[in-house]
Amino acid sequence: MFEFENMRYKDILFIEQLTIHQGEFTCIVGESGGGKTTLLRLLNKMISPTEGNIYYHKQRLEQCPSVAHRMDVSLLSQQPVMFEGTIKDNLLYAVRLFQKDDVSDEELSDLLTQLKVKKKLSDDASLCSGGEKQRIALGRILLKKSSVLLLDEPSSALDEKTEDLLLQIVSQYAKDHEVSVILVTHSSEVASKYGQRIIRIESGRVIR
Repeated sequence: MFEFENMRYKDILFIEQLTIHQGEFTCIVGESGGGKTTLLRLLNKMISPTEGNIYYHKQRLEQCPSVAHRMDVSLLSQQPVMFEGTIKDNLLYAVRLFQKDDVSDEELSDLLTQLKVKKKLSDDASLCSGGEKQRIALGRILLKKSSVLLLDEPSSALDEKTEDLLLQIVSQYAKDHEVSVILVTHSSEVASKYGQRIIRIESGRVIR
Protein backbone atom coordinates (compact mmCIF):
# COMPACT_ATOMS: atom_id res chain seq x y z
CA MET A 1 0.00 0.00 0.00
CA PHE A 2 2.53 2.62 1.20
CA GLU A 3 6.15 2.14 0.19
CA PHE A 4 9.12 4.26 1.23
CA GLU A 5 12.24 4.57 -0.88
CA ASN A 6 15.20 6.46 0.63
CA MET A 7 12.74 8.97 2.07
CA ARG A 8 13.98 11.86 4.19
CA TYR A 9 12.09 14.73 5.80
CA LYS A 10 14.54 17.43 6.91
CA ASP A 11 16.59 16.07 9.82
CA ILE A 12 13.50 14.61 11.51
CA LEU A 13 12.82 11.35 9.68
CA PHE A 14 14.78 9.06 7.38
CA ILE A 15 13.30 5.80 6.14
CA GLU A 16 15.46 3.88 3.73
CA GLN A 17 12.91 1.19 2.93
CA LEU A 18 9.54 0.35 4.43
CA THR A 19 6.23 -1.13 3.26
CA ILE A 20 2.95 -0.66 5.11
CA HIS A 21 0.51 -3.30 3.93
CA GLN A 22 -3.11 -2.85 2.95
CA GLY A 23 -5.79 -4.27 5.22
CA GLU A 24 -3.68 -4.38 8.36
CA PHE A 25 -3.95 -2.61 11.70
CA THR A 26 -0.44 -1.19 11.92
CA CYS A 27 0.87 0.44 15.10
CA ILE A 28 3.73 2.95 15.08
CA VAL A 29 5.51 3.13 18.44
CA GLY A 30 8.56 4.93 19.75
CA GLU A 31 9.85 7.75 21.90
CA SER A 32 8.29 11.20 21.92
CA GLY A 33 9.78 13.41 19.22
CA GLY A 34 11.06 10.43 17.26
CA GLY A 35 9.17 11.21 14.05
CA LYS A 36 5.93 9.26 14.45
CA THR A 37 3.58 12.19 13.87
CA THR A 38 5.75 13.39 10.99
CA LEU A 39 5.25 10.00 9.37
CA LEU A 40 1.46 10.36 9.48
CA ARG A 41 1.62 13.91 8.14
CA LEU A 42 3.67 12.63 5.19
CA LEU A 43 1.15 9.87 4.49
CA ASN A 44 -1.69 12.40 4.53
CA LYS A 45 0.23 14.81 2.22
CA MET A 46 0.21 17.57 4.83
CA ILE A 47 3.96 17.77 4.24
CA SER A 48 6.22 16.40 1.49
CA PRO A 49 9.54 14.52 1.64
CA THR A 50 12.72 16.54 1.42
CA GLU A 51 14.36 13.66 -0.46
CA GLY A 52 13.32 10.28 -1.84
CA ASN A 53 9.85 8.94 -2.51
CA ILE A 54 6.69 7.61 -0.90
CA TYR A 55 4.38 5.50 -3.06
CA TYR A 56 0.67 4.86 -2.52
CA HIS A 57 -0.55 1.86 -4.49
CA LYS A 58 2.55 2.13 -6.71
CA GLN A 59 1.95 5.81 -7.53
CA ARG A 60 4.33 8.47 -6.25
CA LEU A 61 2.52 10.26 -3.49
CA GLU A 62 3.49 13.69 -4.81
CA GLN A 63 1.60 12.86 -8.02
CA CYS A 64 -1.63 11.96 -6.17
CA PRO A 65 -4.17 14.84 -6.19
CA SER A 66 -4.16 16.12 -2.61
CA VAL A 67 -7.92 16.52 -2.12
CA ALA A 68 -8.73 13.09 -3.51
CA HIS A 69 -5.91 11.55 -1.48
CA ARG A 70 -7.13 13.07 1.79
CA MET A 71 -10.58 11.75 1.00
CA ASP A 72 -9.14 8.26 0.74
CA VAL A 73 -6.56 8.59 3.54
CA SER A 74 -8.08 10.29 6.61
CA LEU A 75 -6.15 11.66 9.58
CA LEU A 76 -7.47 11.91 13.15
CA SER A 77 -5.19 14.09 15.27
CA GLN A 78 -4.53 14.03 19.02
CA GLN A 79 -6.72 17.05 19.68
CA PRO A 80 -10.25 16.73 18.26
CA VAL A 81 -11.35 19.73 16.20
CA MET A 82 -14.91 20.85 16.87
CA PHE A 83 -16.47 23.35 14.50
CA GLU A 84 -19.08 25.87 15.57
CA GLY A 85 -22.55 24.37 15.50
CA THR A 86 -24.32 21.16 16.41
CA ILE A 87 -23.08 17.59 16.64
CA LYS A 88 -24.80 16.95 13.31
CA ASP A 89 -22.94 19.87 11.72
CA ASN A 90 -19.66 18.43 12.95
CA LEU A 91 -20.37 14.89 11.79
CA LEU A 92 -21.30 16.11 8.31
CA TYR A 93 -18.47 18.62 7.96
CA ALA A 94 -16.14 16.40 5.94
CA VAL A 95 -18.98 14.82 3.94
CA ARG A 96 -20.07 18.26 2.77
CA LEU A 97 -16.52 19.56 2.33
CA PHE A 98 -15.66 16.72 -0.02
CA GLN A 99 -19.07 16.89 -1.71
CA LYS A 100 -20.08 13.38 -0.75
CA ASP A 101 -23.70 12.27 -0.65
CA ASP A 102 -25.49 13.56 2.42
CA VAL A 103 -26.30 11.21 5.29
CA SER A 104 -29.74 10.81 6.89
CA ASP A 105 -30.45 11.73 10.51
CA GLU A 106 -31.25 8.07 11.18
CA GLU A 107 -27.81 7.01 9.99
CA LEU A 108 -26.17 9.74 12.06
CA SER A 109 -28.11 8.73 15.18
CA ASP A 110 -27.08 5.10 14.65
CA LEU A 111 -23.46 6.23 14.37
CA LEU A 112 -23.70 8.16 17.66
CA THR A 113 -25.04 5.01 19.28
CA GLN A 114 -22.10 2.99 17.93
CA LEU A 115 -19.72 5.67 19.19
CA LYS A 116 -21.40 5.56 22.63
CA VAL A 117 -22.14 9.30 22.47
CA LYS A 118 -25.33 9.85 24.47
CA LYS A 119 -26.25 13.17 22.90
CA LYS A 120 -28.75 14.48 20.39
CA LEU A 121 -27.73 15.52 16.88
CA SER A 122 -29.06 19.00 17.68
CA ASP A 123 -26.86 19.44 20.78
CA ASP A 124 -24.08 22.04 20.76
CA ALA A 125 -20.84 20.20 19.95
CA SER A 126 -18.77 22.62 22.05
CA LEU A 127 -20.52 21.40 25.22
CA CYS A 128 -19.42 17.79 24.76
CA SER A 129 -16.74 16.23 26.97
CA GLY A 130 -13.23 15.61 25.67
CA GLY A 131 -13.96 11.93 25.11
CA GLU A 132 -17.21 12.70 23.30
CA LYS A 133 -15.47 15.23 21.06
CA GLN A 134 -12.82 12.68 20.11
CA ARG A 135 -15.47 10.10 19.23
CA ILE A 136 -17.44 12.67 17.22
CA ALA A 137 -14.25 13.56 15.35
CA LEU A 138 -13.74 9.84 14.72
CA GLY A 139 -17.32 9.57 13.45
CA ARG A 140 -16.66 12.45 11.09
CA ILE A 141 -13.81 10.63 9.37
CA LEU A 142 -15.67 7.30 9.35
CA LEU A 143 -18.46 8.97 7.37
CA LYS A 144 -15.92 9.79 4.65
CA LYS A 145 -15.64 6.03 4.03
CA SER A 146 -11.90 6.27 3.52
CA SER A 147 -9.69 3.31 2.65
CA VAL A 148 -7.06 4.24 5.24
CA LEU A 149 -7.39 5.72 8.73
CA LEU A 150 -4.38 7.51 10.22
CA LEU A 151 -4.72 7.93 13.99
CA ASP A 152 -2.22 10.13 15.83
CA GLU A 153 -2.46 9.05 19.48
CA PRO A 154 -6.20 9.81 19.41
CA SER A 155 -6.68 8.54 22.94
CA SER A 156 -3.76 10.33 24.61
CA ALA A 157 -6.05 12.63 26.62
CA LEU A 158 -8.60 9.94 27.48
CA ASP A 159 -8.95 7.61 30.43
CA GLU A 160 -8.18 3.93 29.84
CA LYS A 161 -11.84 2.88 29.56
CA THR A 162 -12.66 5.53 26.96
CA GLU A 163 -9.39 4.86 25.13
CA ASP A 164 -10.21 1.17 24.83
CA LEU A 165 -13.75 1.96 23.66
CA LEU A 166 -12.49 4.24 20.90
CA LEU A 167 -9.94 1.69 19.67
CA GLN A 168 -12.51 -1.13 19.80
CA ILE A 169 -14.76 0.96 17.55
CA VAL A 170 -11.90 1.58 15.11
CA SER A 171 -10.81 -2.06 15.11
CA GLN A 172 -14.34 -3.38 14.48
CA TYR A 173 -14.99 -0.78 11.78
CA ALA A 174 -11.74 -1.72 10.04
CA LYS A 175 -12.71 -5.42 10.04
CA ASP A 176 -16.25 -4.77 8.85
CA HIS A 177 -15.24 -2.44 6.01
CA GLU A 178 -11.79 -3.85 5.10
CA VAL A 179 -10.12 -0.57 6.04
CA SER A 180 -6.42 -0.17 6.77
CA VAL A 181 -5.47 1.51 10.07
CA ILE A 182 -2.16 3.15 10.96
CA LEU A 183 -2.10 4.09 14.64
CA VAL A 184 0.61 6.12 16.37
CA THR A 185 0.69 5.24 20.05
CA HIS A 186 3.05 5.68 22.98
CA SER A 187 1.62 2.56 24.61
CA SER A 188 3.25 -0.82 24.02
CA GLU A 189 0.18 -2.43 25.59
CA VAL A 190 -2.16 -0.78 23.07
CA ALA A 191 0.14 -1.77 20.22
CA SER A 192 0.28 -5.38 21.40
CA LYS A 193 -3.50 -5.57 21.82
CA TYR A 194 -4.57 -4.02 18.51
CA GLY A 195 -1.59 -4.07 16.18
CA GLN A 196 -1.32 -6.81 13.59
CA ARG A 197 2.05 -5.28 12.83
CA ILE A 198 4.19 -3.04 15.04
CA ILE A 199 6.76 -0.61 13.61
CA ARG A 200 9.17 1.08 16.03
CA ILE A 201 10.67 4.46 15.21
CA GLU A 202 13.55 5.89 17.24
CA SER A 203 15.45 9.09 16.47
CA GLY A 204 13.78 9.35 13.11
CA ARG A 205 14.62 5.84 11.90
CA VAL A 206 12.76 2.54 11.74
CA ILE A 207 14.15 0.02 14.23
CA ARG A 208 13.59 -3.54 13.09
